Amino acid sequence: MYSTAAATAASSPPRRDFISVTLSPEEGLGTGGYNNSKAWRRRSCWRKWKQLSRLQRSIILFLCAALALCGVISYSSLGEPWKGLANKSLDDQRTEADIPGLKLANPAVLPAPQKANGNLGDSPELSPQKPPKLPHARRGPPSLQLKPPRRNVRLKTQYDTSKAVEEPVQAEREENPEKPVISWRGAVIEPDQSPEPPSSKMKEAEKPSSVEAEEQKEPVPINERQLAVIEAFRHAWRGYKDFAWGHDELKPLSKSYSEWFGLGLTLVDALDTLWILGLKEEFEEARKWVATDLVFDKNVDVNLFESTIRILGGLLSTYHLSGDSLFLEKAKDIGNRLMPAFKTPSKIPYSDVNIGRGTAHPPRWTSDSTVAEVTSIQLEFRELSHLTGDEKFQRAVDEVMRQVHSLSGKNDGLVPMFINTNSGQFTHLGVYTLGARADSYYEYLLKQWIQGGKKENELLEDYMRAIEGVKKHLLQRSQPKKLTFVGELAHGHFSAKMDHLVCFLPGTLALGAHNGLTADHMKLAEALIETCYQMYAQVETGLSPEIVHFNLHAQKGHKDVEIKPADRHNLLRPETVESLFYMYRFTGDKKYQDWGWEILQSFNKYTRVPTGGYTSINNVQNPSNPEPRDKMESFFLGETLKYLFLLFSDDIDLINLDKFVFNTEAHPLPIWVPA
Repeated sequence: MYSTAAATAASSPPRRDFISVTLSPEEGLGTGGYNNSKAWRRRSCWRKWKQLSRLQRSIILFLCAALALCGVISYSSLGEPWKGLANKSLDDQRTEADIPGLKLANPAVLPAPQKANGNLGDSPELSPQKPPKLPHARRGPPSLQLKPPRRNVRLKTQYDTSKAVEEPVQAEREENPEKPVISWRGAVIEPDQSPEPPSSKMKEAEKPSSVEAEEQKEPVPINERQLAVIEAFRHAWRGYKDFAWGHDELKPLSKSYSEWFGLGLTLVDALDTLWILGLKEEFEEARKWVATDLVFDKNVDVNLFESTIRILGGLLSTYHLSGDSLFLEKAKDIGNRLMPAFKTPSKIPYSDVNIGRGTAHPPRWTSDSTVAEVTSIQLEFRELSHLTGDEKFQRAVDEVMRQVHSLSGKNDGLVPMFINTNSGQFTHLGVYTLGARADSYYEYLLKQWIQGGKKENELLEDYMRAIEGVKKHLLQRSQPKKLTFVGELAHGHFSAKMDHLVCFLPGTLALGAHNGLTADHMKLAEALIETCYQMYAQVETGLSPEIVHFNLHAQKGHKDVEIKPADRHNLLRPETVESLFYMYRFTGDKKYQDWGWEILQSFNKYTRVPTGGYTSINNVQNPSNPEPRDKMESFFLGETLKYLFLLFSDDIDLINLDKFVFNTEAHPLPIWVPA
């Protein structure tokens, strides 16, 4: 068409300045040609898209997705402050009174260990300290750590506790002191009757966000007495590291070690103590050993009770304090390996388990288990279920408590010392004690009730009945100082014998009173802790023997406490300093700190080994030769020194007792928070 038009124009005289173009029908308007319509543009883009290679199309799609994701993230980050402002006015008006019956019990958060730099020498000579008035401060670090599964808690760590900052003083919660919490057989259990420092009853009218709290907290400084405990711990740890690293127990005199299970008992037992004392370097060394050398797949028999409270409890506690999942994985491993103990005809567990073979058995000489051992593993197994979601652990230990609750053979709530794994019945009836083989049964009744949010009333009922049984059958007063003590009952005959183990009871009674039980429990606790202190003060070395007998009749030249030759050894036990910790935390009476300080000085004077470590002794009545036994029990690091450190602290949030409950080996586990 173009060439024909040009030829015609050339032959004509006048020049015509235009070009004629003829379009073919298929290119005309409305038949698919370009018309600038949206439909045509869409078809054109689709053609070009199809002309692209598969790689080019993939790259374009990827870039579009990335841009969309960035947009969503930017929107979320920009929208959060506006969301916080929108919710602030509502949060400001919310108080605990808005939720009747619910007490907030968010698990406390401890800072990661800081390296303590106090070196007080081998024999610290410190004047009694007068610490300041208990501060209304929250101890908490700013950096977020691992969050354990299925827990409503933010675990944070901070190795430098000097960077902690103070949370504002919280307003007291409104509460009706006349409103009972629960009634047990006509006895009204009232909330928070215990005499305690005002700071321990601070209520939360408005809880700031975690970020706000972190920016407002201040550290509670470590005082001289706490530094003395740190120095004692480091001395003990040095001996263990030099002569027994990775083994169960240190023999400090012979500079060697002894094995029980071959699982590094002292190291695992001390993990959370290292964390609480702020010993960063030592904790990291111990963690490395746990990661590389703590192996449970070995052909060895372990005691169900001891391995539960020391190993399982220690790993769970350290997991909660540090947020390090290594310890939870190890806890799950040992927990699963202990489960064969429950495969008995009665579901009452055997005492011993082979953790490598997966078999269990009773002691060689009997088919009985001790009542304390089968009823003092519940806190740990329940917590393991709570963390893992596997109900088998809690189901097994709850079944034990269910059976014991309904058994005959009790005496006003007091239980015998043995239970048969075949029949599930009590044996050796008629003997009742709060000492060895029965002690922690009573402790765990209360602590399970607290751990579970105070909902399991059968546990509370058994505990309250047992304390009434103690008052009725086991309480007496000595001469000449009229010390209140807990004796034993054997087939109707009272014995004025009291194990040092019984000194757990004042702390347990005080804990119950703090949690709303009857106020006379606190009065009894005050009387009993005085007795436990006198078991130290009336002895020549200032250290309590394993067992004492009390004089019921005044005799000239005789003290309240009598000690038999077979009972005068001291194993560095923690029960008295444990109860001193509870009593000081709930009352603020500094005499309890002073008593603990005296005990620590006696430990340093008579049990400290110069080359490292502390040793149990055979004779607390001979200051010139206490006859060292060449053994440092794991609980000296796991319990005794930990409780002393906490006793000397004025920081109520250093293991807050409204948020943690200690197992019987002093390993703190969280109180379950209501959903």
